[in-house]
Amino acid sequence: MNPLPPPEWTISSGLTAYDAALSDMEARAAAIHAGDAGERIWLLEHPPLYTAGTSADPAELLDPRFPVYDAGRGGRYTYHGPGQRVGYVQLDLTRRGRDVRAYVSALEGWVIDALALLGVEARRAEGRIGIWTDAPDGREAKIGAIGVRVKRWVTLHGFSLNVAPDLAHFGGIVPCGIAEFPVTSLAALGRPASFAEVDAALARTLPAFLDKLSPKD
Repeated sequence: MNPLPPPEWTISSGLTAYDAALSDMEARAAAIHAGDAGERIWLLEHPPLYTAGTSADPAELLDPRFPVYDAGRGGRYTYHGPGQRVGYVQLDLTRRGRDVRAYVSALEGWVIDALALLGVEARRAEGRIGIWTDAPDGREAKIGAIGVRVKRWVTLHGFSLNVAPDLAHFGGIVPCGIAEFPVTSLAALGRPASFAEVDAALARTLPAFLDKLSPKD
């Protein structure tokens, strides 16, 4: 079995418009499926906006102060904005094992491993999608979100990690439908990091993530 080549690693500077990113992802997914393009991991930052997943409840859009987009991914409402690293992960699960649950688990583990390199102990939480840690006040808080879509066994969307966003912007929604837990960030935890440092941590932990997704002939 020949090892798969590593995914293309792309980092976009500045703020990337959400609709442009969505169109780009759809085109890349079609090209990957057709065998015309390789897999890709795309790291970027969006202007302030809310996205609605396929399970979004309109009652959880409390204050649409920013544009709201239909994301097409699973999950509910999510905020994206400056100071948040978004990772769009486009892998061919036909070649890596057609197991969506294993993929989501591996994706969560990748972000958790990267956070460990940045000095933050994070974890999964039973029954709650996302990446969780302990806030300074002792409460459990969400530092990262996971939202995926799989189309013809090619993955779209991925994760968002709160580096130093304006946490007040999350107040316009019930993040991921979970009202009883706060949202936090690396900055709020007293672990400030640059995007370059975050991206370097993600790059270092990428091989372990990919190793969990066994290539299939």
